[in-house]
Amino acid sequence: MKTVLITGCSTGFGRDTALHFLDHGWRVFATMRDPAASTLPTSDHLRVLPLDVTDADSIAAAIAEAGPIDVLVNNAGAGWLNALEGTPLETVRDLFETNLFGTIAMMQAVLPEMRARRSGVIVNVSSSSLYKPLPLLSVYRASKAALNALTESAAHELSPFGISVRIVMPGMAPSTSFGDTARSRIMEDGGFPEAYADYAQQTLAAMMEAADGTVTVGQDVADAVFRAGNDPDCPAVLPAGPDAIAWAKEA
Repeated sequence: MKTVLITGCSTGFGRDTALHFLDHGWRVFATMRDPAASTLPTSDHLRVLPLDVTDADSIAAAIAEAGPIDVLVNNAGAGWLNALEGTPLETVRDLFETNLFGTIAMMQAVLPEMRARRSGVIVNVSSSSLYKPLPLLSVYRASKAALNALTESAAHELSPFGISVRIVMPGMAPSTSFGDTARSRIMEDGGFPEAYADYAQQTLAAMMEAADGTVTVGQDVADAVFRAGNDPDCPAVLPAGPDAIAWAKEA
């Protein structure tokens, strides 16, 4: 039985992905900062573990508990919606800490064992916002652009050791807690600059209208991640969801 470890499984894409792997007969380690918040079902093949991707001790403990990992899914991420001018540098650092540095730390934690076995797959969950220069997402997109650059180079670096590294690019998913959290933070950390308020409301309304009826759902991402983790012929970059696929074709 193959083993997958997935970060950020308390809700949304991570939870759906964990269930998808479980349904396909995998041994699943679903990780999250607070396992008490888990709504995942009880199963002999599912373990919920505490894991904070910004904490080295937490990462080491989860990796040790899981044992040899066939597929690592770096799904944990932080969202942010605000004008560049209204984004404190502390928030910028927090976003990069989770979206980039946390992924690097997870990859470094599993690579020695994967390299020794000369097999393994790492799937990094990015964002389809990189297909378009969307406003109010400059800092978030920067963190995901760095993640993509990391993944692309790592894929070449690790292929001689039998390790595949791939990117999944989910589309917009307004119904997820990730999207809700990102939108709610628009007034946090110093607030939204008043000069941008009208523009921001118009932009957000246009985004929601454009996404109406074509948004990504959790199963889209779960399907894409599962393919990235299993299909040797999977593209290096895989859009997930109807809007993401459409944007990829336009890019």
